[in-house]
Amino acid sequence: MIRIYHNPRCRKSRAGLQYLREKNVQFETVEYFKELFTVKKLENLLVKLNRKPEELIRKQEEYYKKNLKGKRFNDHEWIRIMVDNPKLIQRPIIERKYKAVIGDPVENIESFLS
Repeated sequence: MIRIYHNPRCRKSRAGLQYLREKNVQFETVEYFKELFTVKKLENLLVKLNRKPEELIRKQEEYYKKNLKGKRFNDHEWIRIMVDNPKLIQRPIIERKYKAVIGDPVENIESFLS
């Protein structure tokens, strides 16, 4: 089963959701502002993404610019920051059993599905 971690207020996230619908893909939607990430879930997702925690940070967010920019954190600290501030997490994230991809741009989803 494919799962999309989605923020309905985000244009890019809505585009990823729409792409999956247009491709008639069976999927589950997780609105991660309602169903918050745990440290363990985010760690598992990062493994599937094959990314370091800092690579998942949205650096254009005001919270990042005011509170985090220029500071150094280890991987666990970045994960904790994202769990506490889910707005910082890039979106959408499309996941299946052993792999995940950031769905921005939507072309990333296409290659993930094929």
